[in-house]
Amino acid sequence: MHPKGHAALVTGGGSGLGRATAAKLAAAGAKVAILDINFDAAREAAAKIGGIAIACDVADAGQTAAAIAQARDIQGPARILINCAGIGPAKRVVGRDGPQPLDDFIRVINVNLVGTFNAMRLAAHAMSTLEPLEDGERGVIISTASVAAYEGQIGQAAYAASKGGVAALMLPVARELAQFGIRVCGIAPGIFGTPMVTGMPEEVQQSLAAAIPFPKVLGRPEQYADLALHIIENRYLNGEVIRLDGAIRMAPR
Repeated sequence: MHPKGHAALVTGGGSGLGRATAAKLAAAGAKVAILDINFDAAREAAAKIGGIAIACDVADAGQTAAAIAQARDIQGPARILINCAGIGPAKRVVGRDGPQPLDDFIRVINVNLVGTFNAMRLAAHAMSTLEPLEDGERGVIISTASVAAYEGQIGQAAYAASKGGVAALMLPVARELAQFGIRVCGIAPGIFGTPMVTGMPEEVQQSLAAAIPFPKVLGRPEQYADLALHIIENRYLNGEVIRLDGAIRMAPR
């Protein structure tokens, strides 16, 4: 599917990977709706690409359903969903103050895994009712996993579990939605220059980049966006999670 003329939803599109992907889709001719819990960031990003911004907590079923309906009313039914909303706080399972508070773990799972599934289920249902395109395709869903799904580091138990869940979702959901002509893929980024990383001291960023086999630089959000666009356009990609990481394999810490 070429995105030109089609409506696209990008969760977490107010910053980082989502913002770069929203811009790439808009440049390719898509009608982009940015869904983000940070409405100010979403509005700023949408203004730059001619899209629309909608405040949305993806872990909330009602908010997400309302956001997708609002986007449909303005731009038409979406054939593309990019799930980029996520959080990544670091905390040890057993720290100096005792066991990790359960609510901290639940929050990460709710945003990263439940939020991804929530947007996926709602968008997929809407896509399944659309008329198929000439090639029989009705839609494409791309979700963001992480290399932490495979090599989670110390302090990343919640984050790794959430992203491992996202990675595990791809194949069964792709198999189920095949009957509707909806493709489902994931991207597992390595260390990218997103606000989470660029806010770190320069020497820390350099150290992170040095750990990457090649190229020894932080990933750029635009590279994630490039891969997302390729997945949308390459209709033989389905049910797969693609690592985008410069061949890094994360150490324990």
